[in-house]
Amino acid sequence: MNFKKTFMPVALGIFVAGFTSLPAAEYDIDPSHSEIVFKVKYMGLSTVTGRFEKFSGSFTLDTANVLATKGSAVIDAKSINTNETKRDDHIRAEDFFHVEKHPEIKFVGKHVKAKGDKGYQLVGDLTMRGVTKEIALDVQPGGLGIDPWGNTRAAFEATGSINRKDWGLQWNKVLEAGGLLVGDDVTLNLSFQGIQKAAATPAKAEKKAAPAKKK
Repeated sequence: MNFKKTFMPVALGIFVAGFTSLPAAEYDIDPSHSEIVFKVKYMGLSTVTGRFEKFSGSFTLDTANVLATKGSAVIDAKSINTNETKRDDHIRAEDFFHVEKHPEIKFVGKHVKAKGDKGYQLVGDLTMRGVTKEIALDVQPGGLGIDPWGNTRAAFEATGSINRKDWGLQWNKVLEAGGLLVGDDVTLNLSFQGIQKAAATPAKAEKKAAPAKKK
């Protein structure tokens, strides 16, 4: 699903290019309008495209200070889908993700750097198969808007590339004609749309902070 086509701004908040000015807030990633896609070379001839069907996460966004943005995501490794059951089962197995021992793939953003006039670079730790390594993602803001149900939404896209062997995904097969069956480099294409979390009202916050009464 292409979240750009399904995102529906209304009169109360028009979708704009880039981030407009709003107070700092935390957003929950909306999986139904987001996607995590990867691409890997196959036999050195074509590209296999896959995605993860289940994931969750959140990010904070201060439009007055985008460089202070932070975020994290957790992916269900079993939810991989490359449109080929046998291949997906192999990727879930010990040769690749070893999901029985490492069921989750995690990303924790550490800091954001400006890149060019309108783009940014998000640096964070990617944990996969029990290995944590730092990666950098190029990020482009999508915009901010109000959906038909009154929720504030923020969107962005991110791209990057990693070498799967850095996380212990070493399996491969040498072809009779030479070359390898699976490429080492993995291209990442991420599209995220977040829904702003509701701020706690003063009454709720006061009630939560009040000590329990003695009987």
